[in-house]
Amino acid sequence: MAARTADFIVIGGGIAGVSAACKLARHGKPVLLEAEEALSYHSTGRSAALSHYGIGNRTVRGLTVFSRRFFERPPEGFSDAPLCRPTKALFVAREEMMEALEQLFREMPRFTSTIKRTTEAEIQALCPVLKTGSDAIVAGVMDAGAVRLDPEALVQGFARSAKAAGAEVLTGRRVAAVERQGDGWTVRTEDGDSFSAPILINAAGAWADQIAELAGVRPLGLFPLRRTLIFFDPPPDMDTRDWPFVKTAVDDFYMQHDAGRLMSSPVDEVASDACDAQPEEYDVALAASKVEEYTTLEVRRVANRMAGLRSFVADRVPTAGFAPDAPGFFWLAGQGGYGLQTAPAMAEIVEALVTGGEWPSGLAALGVTREKIGPQRLFSQKS
Repeated sequence: MAARTADFIVIGGGIAGVSAACKLARHGKPVLLEAEEALSYHSTGRSAALSHYGIGNRTVRGLTVFSRRFFERPPEGFSDAPLCRPTKALFVAREEMMEALEQLFREMPRFTSTIKRTTEAEIQALCPVLKTGSDAIVAGVMDAGAVRLDPEALVQGFARSAKAAGAEVLTGRRVAAVERQGDGWTVRTEDGDSFSAPILINAAGAWADQIAELAGVRPLGLFPLRRTLIFFDPPPDMDTRDWPFVKTAVDDFYMQHDAGRLMSSPVDEVASDACDAQPEEYDVALAASKVEEYTTLEVRRVANRMAGLRSFVADRVPTAGFAPDAPGFFWLAGQGGYGLQTAPAMAEIVEALVTGGEWPSGLAALGVTREKIGPQRLFSQKS
Protein backbone atom coordinates (compact mmCIF):
# COMPACT_ATOMS: atom_id res chain seq x y z
CA MET A 1 0.00 0.00 0.00
CA ALA A 2 1.38 3.40 -0.99
CA ALA A 3 2.19 5.82 1.78
CA ARG A 4 -0.18 8.71 2.34
CA THR A 5 1.62 11.99 1.73
CA ALA A 6 1.67 15.15 3.78
CA ASP A 7 3.88 18.19 4.26
CA PHE A 8 4.65 17.44 7.91
CA ILE A 9 4.40 14.33 10.08
CA VAL A 10 4.02 15.12 13.79
CA ILE A 11 4.62 12.18 16.14
CA GLY A 12 2.98 12.74 19.52
CA GLY A 13 -0.43 14.02 20.59
CA GLY A 14 0.45 15.84 23.79
CA ILE A 15 0.39 19.61 24.10
CA ALA A 16 3.67 19.96 22.18
CA GLY A 17 2.51 17.94 19.17
CA VAL A 18 -0.98 19.41 18.83
CA SER A 19 0.20 23.02 19.21
CA ALA A 20 2.96 22.45 16.63
CA ALA A 21 0.48 20.85 14.20
CA CYS A 22 -1.84 23.81 14.66
CA LYS A 23 0.84 26.31 13.73
CA LEU A 24 2.22 24.25 10.83
CA ALA A 25 -1.25 23.79 9.33
CA ARG A 26 -0.97 27.40 8.17
CA HIS A 27 1.90 26.35 5.86
CA GLY A 28 0.87 22.92 4.56
CA LYS A 29 -0.79 19.69 5.60
CA PRO A 30 0.35 18.09 8.87
CA VAL A 31 -0.54 14.54 9.87
CA LEU A 32 -0.36 14.01 13.61
CA LEU A 33 0.11 10.44 14.87
CA GLU A 34 -0.72 9.66 18.50
CA ALA A 35 -0.03 6.15 19.81
CA GLU A 36 -2.83 6.15 22.37
CA GLU A 37 -6.57 6.20 21.68
CA ALA A 38 -6.86 9.75 23.05
CA LEU A 39 -4.77 12.91 22.88
CA SER A 40 -2.82 14.07 25.95
CA TYR A 41 -3.02 10.65 27.59
CA HIS A 42 0.39 10.79 29.26
CA SER A 43 2.29 13.80 30.67
CA THR A 44 -0.03 16.55 29.42
CA GLY A 45 -3.03 14.98 31.09
CA ARG A 46 -1.20 14.32 34.37
CA SER A 47 0.01 17.80 35.21
CA ALA A 48 -0.62 20.22 38.06
CA ALA A 49 -1.52 22.59 35.19
CA LEU A 50 -0.18 25.75 36.77
CA SER A 51 1.65 28.56 35.00
CA HIS A 52 4.04 30.36 37.34
CA TYR A 53 7.61 31.58 37.55
CA GLY A 54 8.86 29.39 40.37
CA ILE A 55 10.29 26.58 38.23
CA GLY A 56 12.91 26.38 35.52
CA ASN A 57 15.77 28.66 34.58
CA ARG A 58 15.68 32.01 32.76
CA THR A 59 14.98 30.43 29.40
CA VAL A 60 11.99 28.52 30.79
CA ARG A 61 10.70 31.64 32.53
CA GLY A 62 11.05 33.60 29.30
CA LEU A 63 8.99 30.99 27.45
CA THR A 64 6.42 31.20 30.26
CA VAL A 65 6.11 34.99 29.97
CA PHE A 66 5.74 34.81 26.20
CA SER A 67 3.06 32.11 26.44
CA ARG A 68 0.93 33.88 29.05
CA ARG A 69 -0.68 36.27 26.59
CA PHE A 70 -2.02 33.32 24.57
CA PHE A 71 -3.68 31.83 27.65
CA GLU A 72 -5.24 35.14 28.63
CA ARG A 73 -6.21 36.26 25.12
CA PRO A 74 -6.54 33.21 22.85
CA PRO A 75 -7.57 33.54 19.20
CA GLU A 76 -11.28 34.08 18.66
CA GLY A 77 -13.13 30.77 18.56
CA PHE A 78 -10.19 28.79 19.95
CA SER A 79 -12.14 27.46 22.94
CA ASP A 80 -15.59 27.75 24.44
CA ALA A 81 -14.05 27.58 27.92
CA PRO A 82 -11.45 29.94 29.44
CA LEU A 83 -7.93 28.59 29.08
CA CYS A 84 -6.83 29.88 32.46
CA ARG A 85 -8.06 31.41 35.68
CA PRO A 86 -6.15 33.58 38.14
CA THR A 87 -4.66 32.09 41.27
CA LYS A 88 -1.74 32.69 43.61
CA ALA A 89 1.46 30.71 44.01
CA LEU A 90 3.06 30.72 47.44
CA PHE A 91 6.64 29.50 47.84
CA VAL A 92 7.60 28.77 51.44
CA ALA A 93 10.77 27.92 53.29
CA ARG A 94 11.98 26.50 56.54
CA GLU A 95 15.21 27.98 57.89
CA GLU A 96 17.42 25.57 55.95
CA MET A 97 15.61 26.49 52.70
CA MET A 98 16.10 30.26 52.96
CA GLU A 99 18.93 30.44 50.44
CA ALA A 100 16.73 28.77 47.80
CA LEU A 101 13.84 31.11 48.64
CA GLU A 102 16.10 34.16 48.34
CA GLN A 103 17.30 32.96 44.96
CA LEU A 104 13.68 32.66 43.81
CA PHE A 105 12.93 36.16 45.07
CA ARG A 106 15.92 37.58 43.17
CA GLU A 107 15.10 35.79 39.92
CA MET A 108 11.30 35.91 39.57
CA PRO A 109 10.87 39.72 39.45
CA ARG A 110 12.86 39.74 36.19
CA PHE A 111 9.75 38.24 34.57
CA THR A 112 6.78 39.56 36.55
CA SER A 113 5.89 42.46 38.83
CA THR A 114 3.50 40.37 40.95
CA ILE A 115 6.12 38.99 43.38
CA LYS A 116 6.22 39.94 47.06
CA ARG A 117 7.63 38.61 50.30
CA THR A 118 5.17 37.21 52.83
CA THR A 119 5.40 37.10 56.60
CA GLU A 120 4.38 34.15 58.76
CA ALA A 121 1.10 35.92 59.54
CA GLU A 122 0.40 36.46 55.84
CA ILE A 123 1.24 32.81 55.10
CA GLN A 124 -1.26 31.73 57.74
CA ALA A 125 -3.91 34.02 56.27
CA LEU A 126 -3.36 32.59 52.79
CA CYS A 127 -3.30 28.93 53.86
CA PRO A 128 -4.20 28.48 57.54
CA VAL A 129 -3.15 24.82 57.74
CA LEU A 130 0.53 25.48 57.02
CA LYS A 131 2.82 24.99 60.00
CA THR A 132 4.81 28.15 60.72
CA GLY A 133 7.34 29.23 63.31
CA SER A 134 10.37 27.55 64.84
CA ASP A 135 11.33 24.29 63.07
CA ALA A 136 8.59 24.98 60.49
CA ILE A 137 7.90 27.53 57.75
CA VAL A 138 9.52 30.88 58.53
CA ALA A 139 9.16 32.87 55.30
CA GLY A 140 7.50 32.92 51.91
CA VAL A 141 7.38 34.55 48.51
CA MET A 142 4.07 34.95 46.72
CA ASP A 143 3.38 35.26 43.00
CA ALA A 144 -0.03 36.93 42.81
CA GLY A 145 -0.08 36.56 39.02
CA ALA A 146 -0.06 32.78 38.65
CA VAL A 147 -2.80 31.08 36.62
CA ARG A 148 -4.39 27.63 36.59
CA LEU A 149 -4.51 26.21 33.07
CA ASP A 150 -7.19 23.98 31.55
CA PRO A 151 -5.19 21.24 29.77
CA GLU A 152 -8.24 19.73 28.06
CA ALA A 153 -9.38 23.08 26.67
CA LEU A 154 -5.86 23.79 25.43
CA VAL A 155 -5.32 20.43 23.74
CA GLN A 156 -8.77 20.31 22.17
CA GLY A 157 -8.51 23.93 21.05
CA PHE A 158 -5.21 23.31 19.26
CA ALA A 159 -6.47 20.03 17.77
CA ARG A 160 -9.72 21.59 16.57
CA SER A 161 -7.89 24.57 15.05
CA ALA A 162 -5.37 22.27 13.37
CA LYS A 163 -8.12 20.14 11.80
CA ALA A 164 -10.03 23.21 10.66
CA ALA A 165 -6.88 24.31 8.81
CA GLY A 166 -6.52 20.93 7.06
CA ALA A 167 -4.47 18.81 9.46
CA GLU A 168 -5.21 15.14 10.11
CA VAL A 169 -5.14 14.24 13.78
CA LEU A 170 -5.03 10.46 14.17
CA THR A 171 -5.11 8.52 17.43
CA GLY A 172 -4.33 4.84 18.00
CA ARG A 173 -1.40 5.06 15.56
CA ARG A 174 1.65 3.66 17.34
CA VAL A 175 4.81 4.09 15.29
CA ALA A 176 6.56 0.86 14.25
CA ALA A 177 9.19 2.14 11.80
CA VAL A 178 10.72 5.42 10.65
CA GLU A 179 12.81 5.51 7.48
CA ARG A 180 14.58 8.17 5.49
CA GLN A 181 13.51 7.80 1.85
CA GLY A 182 14.79 10.18 -0.78
CA ASP A 183 14.24 13.73 0.40
CA GLY A 184 11.71 12.83 3.08
CA TRP A 185 10.61 10.55 5.87
CA THR A 186 8.26 7.57 5.84
CA VAL A 187 6.58 6.48 9.05
CA ARG A 188 4.83 3.11 9.33
CA THR A 189 2.41 2.44 12.18
CA GLU A 190 1.74 -0.88 13.89
CA ASP A 191 -1.59 -1.22 12.08
CA GLY A 192 0.21 -1.10 8.72
CA ASP A 193 -0.53 2.48 7.63
CA SER A 194 2.31 4.49 6.11
CA PHE A 195 2.78 8.26 5.91
CA SER A 196 5.43 10.24 4.05
CA ALA A 197 6.50 13.87 4.36
CA PRO A 198 9.66 15.92 3.86
CA ILE A 199 9.66 17.00 7.52
CA LEU A 200 9.11 14.87 10.62
CA ILE A 201 8.38 16.58 13.96
CA ASN A 202 9.43 14.33 16.84
CA ALA A 203 7.12 15.40 19.70
CA ALA A 204 6.86 11.93 21.25
CA GLY A 205 7.54 13.01 24.85
CA ALA A 206 9.26 10.32 26.91
CA TRP A 207 9.50 8.19 23.73
CA ALA A 208 11.27 10.85 21.62
CA ASP A 209 14.69 9.21 21.85
CA GLN A 210 13.13 5.88 20.86
CA ILE A 211 11.63 7.49 17.76
CA ALA A 212 15.06 8.91 16.93
CA GLU A 213 16.66 5.48 17.26
CA LEU A 214 14.04 4.00 14.92
CA ALA A 215 15.01 6.72 12.43
CA GLY A 216 18.76 6.20 12.85
CA VAL A 217 19.11 9.66 14.40
CA ARG A 218 21.40 10.42 17.32
CA PRO A 219 19.27 10.62 20.52
CA LEU A 220 19.19 13.70 22.75
CA GLY A 221 19.81 11.78 25.97
CA LEU A 222 16.33 12.30 27.39
CA PHE A 223 15.69 11.04 30.91
CA PRO A 224 12.06 10.54 32.02
CA LEU A 225 11.36 11.12 35.72
CA ARG A 226 8.21 9.89 37.44
CA ARG A 227 6.24 12.23 39.68
CA THR A 228 3.40 11.16 41.98
CA LEU A 229 0.23 13.07 42.88
CA ILE A 230 -2.34 12.21 45.52
CA PHE A 231 -5.85 13.61 45.98
CA PHE A 232 -7.58 13.71 49.35
CA ASP A 233 -10.55 15.37 50.99
CA PRO A 234 -10.04 18.34 53.32
CA PRO A 235 -12.07 18.47 56.53
CA PRO A 236 -15.75 18.99 55.66
CA ASP A 237 -15.93 22.39 57.37
CA MET A 238 -12.86 23.75 55.55
CA ASP A 239 -13.19 25.80 52.34
CA THR A 240 -9.96 25.44 50.34
CA ARG A 241 -11.11 27.01 47.07
CA ASP A 242 -9.18 30.25 47.54
CA TRP A 243 -6.01 28.67 48.84
CA PRO A 244 -2.90 29.35 46.76
CA PHE A 245 -0.74 26.75 45.13
CA VAL A 246 1.81 26.10 47.88
CA LYS A 247 5.31 24.80 47.20
CA THR A 248 8.48 24.59 49.25
CA ALA A 249 11.41 26.62 47.90
CA VAL A 250 13.28 23.35 47.39
CA ASP A 251 11.58 20.39 45.72
CA ASP A 252 10.03 18.67 48.71
CA PHE A 253 6.28 19.39 48.80
CA TYR A 254 3.46 21.10 46.96
CA MET A 255 -0.29 21.27 47.42
CA GLN A 256 -3.26 22.96 45.76
CA HIS A 257 -7.05 22.87 45.63
CA ASP A 258 -8.37 20.67 42.84
CA ALA A 259 -12.08 20.18 42.09
CA GLY A 260 -13.20 20.06 45.70
CA ARG A 261 -10.22 18.07 46.91
CA LEU A 262 -6.61 18.82 47.72
CA MET A 263 -3.88 17.61 45.42
CA SER A 264 -0.37 17.13 46.73
CA SER A 265 3.00 15.81 45.64
CA PRO A 266 6.35 15.12 47.29
CA VAL A 267 7.87 16.69 44.14
CA ASP A 268 9.59 13.37 43.52
CA GLU A 269 11.78 12.61 40.52
CA VAL A 270 12.16 8.86 40.13
CA ALA A 271 14.12 7.63 37.11
CA SER A 272 11.89 5.66 34.76
CA ASP A 273 11.72 4.09 31.37
CA ALA A 274 9.24 5.59 28.92
CA CYS A 275 5.98 3.96 29.99
CA ASP A 276 2.42 4.46 31.15
CA ALA A 277 3.54 5.67 34.57
CA GLN A 278 1.69 4.38 37.60
CA PRO A 279 2.04 5.50 41.22
CA GLU A 280 3.93 3.21 43.57
CA GLU A 281 2.85 2.64 47.15
CA TYR A 282 6.02 4.10 48.65
CA ASP A 283 5.60 7.36 46.73
CA VAL A 284 1.92 7.59 47.63
CA ALA A 285 2.82 7.16 51.30
CA LEU A 286 5.60 9.74 50.95
CA ALA A 287 3.15 12.24 49.44
CA ALA A 288 0.76 11.76 52.37
CA SER A 289 3.57 12.10 54.91
CA LYS A 290 4.70 15.40 53.36
CA VAL A 291 1.19 16.81 53.76
CA GLU A 292 1.31 15.97 57.46
CA GLU A 293 4.87 17.26 57.80
CA TYR A 294 4.13 20.72 56.41
CA THR A 295 0.48 21.18 57.43
CA THR A 296 -1.89 20.40 60.29
CA LEU A 297 -3.98 18.23 57.96
CA GLU A 298 -4.28 14.48 58.36
CA VAL A 299 -4.54 12.34 55.24
CA ARG A 300 -6.94 9.67 56.41
CA ARG A 301 -7.75 8.37 52.95
CA VAL A 302 -6.17 8.87 49.57
CA ALA A 303 -9.16 9.33 47.27
CA ASN A 304 -7.14 9.11 44.08
CA ARG A 305 -3.54 8.79 42.97
CA MET A 306 -1.73 9.49 39.73
CA ALA A 307 1.78 9.44 38.31
CA GLY A 308 3.22 11.05 35.22
CA LEU A 309 6.57 11.33 33.47
CA ARG A 310 8.47 14.58 33.13
CA SER A 311 11.17 14.15 30.48
CA PHE A 312 14.28 16.34 30.50
CA VAL A 313 17.50 16.82 28.58
CA ALA A 314 20.79 17.55 30.32
CA ASP A 315 20.22 21.30 30.91
CA ARG A 316 16.46 20.93 31.55
CA VAL A 317 15.52 23.36 28.79
CA PRO A 318 12.89 22.38 26.19
CA THR A 319 14.46 21.59 22.82
CA ALA A 320 13.29 22.57 19.35
CA GLY A 321 15.26 22.41 16.12
CA PHE A 322 16.42 20.27 13.23
CA ALA A 323 18.71 17.38 14.08
CA PRO A 324 22.27 18.18 12.94
CA ASP A 325 22.71 14.62 11.64
CA ALA A 326 19.38 14.10 9.82
CA PRO A 327 17.86 16.51 7.27
CA GLY A 328 14.17 17.11 7.86
CA PHE A 329 14.12 15.49 11.32
CA PHE A 330 12.91 18.09 13.81
CA TRP A 331 13.22 17.73 17.58
CA LEU A 332 10.42 19.00 19.85
CA ALA A 333 11.25 17.35 23.16
CA GLY A 334 12.44 17.69 26.74
CA GLN A 335 9.56 19.86 27.98
CA GLY A 336 9.96 18.44 31.48
CA GLY A 337 7.44 19.96 33.85
CA TYR A 338 6.94 23.07 31.73
CA GLY A 339 5.15 21.67 28.68
CA LEU A 340 1.76 23.30 29.24
CA GLN A 341 2.98 26.68 30.43
CA THR A 342 5.47 27.07 27.54
CA ALA A 343 3.50 25.44 24.70
CA PRO A 344 2.37 28.60 22.84
CA ALA A 345 5.93 29.94 22.76
CA MET A 346 7.37 26.60 21.66
CA ALA A 347 4.76 26.28 18.90
CA GLU A 348 5.74 29.68 17.49
CA ILE A 349 9.39 28.64 17.63
CA VAL A 350 8.57 25.45 15.72
CA GLU A 351 6.71 27.44 13.08
CA ALA A 352 9.61 29.86 12.63
CA LEU A 353 12.34 27.22 12.47
CA VAL A 354 10.48 24.76 10.23
CA THR A 355 9.31 27.38 7.72
CA GLY A 356 12.38 29.63 7.82
CA GLY A 357 10.41 32.48 9.33
CA GLU A 358 11.61 35.18 11.70
CA TRP A 359 12.36 34.34 15.32
CA PRO A 360 9.22 35.21 17.33
CA SER A 361 9.31 38.87 18.30
CA GLY A 362 10.25 39.53 21.89
CA LEU A 363 11.69 36.11 22.76
CA ALA A 364 15.34 37.17 22.59
CA ALA A 365 14.65 40.02 25.02
CA LEU A 366 13.28 37.39 27.42
CA GLY A 367 16.48 35.36 27.19
CA VAL A 368 15.16 32.79 24.69
CA THR A 369 17.45 32.35 21.69
CA ARG A 370 17.92 29.71 18.98
CA GLU A 371 21.14 28.61 20.63
CA LYS A 372 19.51 27.99 24.01
CA ILE A 373 16.64 25.99 22.48
CA GLY A 374 18.37 24.17 19.61
CA PRO A 375 19.55 20.53 19.85
CA GLN A 376 23.10 21.39 18.78
CA ARG A 377 23.86 22.65 22.30
CA LEU A 378 23.27 19.18 23.71
CA PHE A 379 25.57 17.40 21.30
CA SER A 380 28.35 19.92 21.83
CA GLN A 381 28.05 19.29 25.58
CA LYS A 382 28.55 15.55 24.99
CA SER A 383 31.52 15.88 22.68
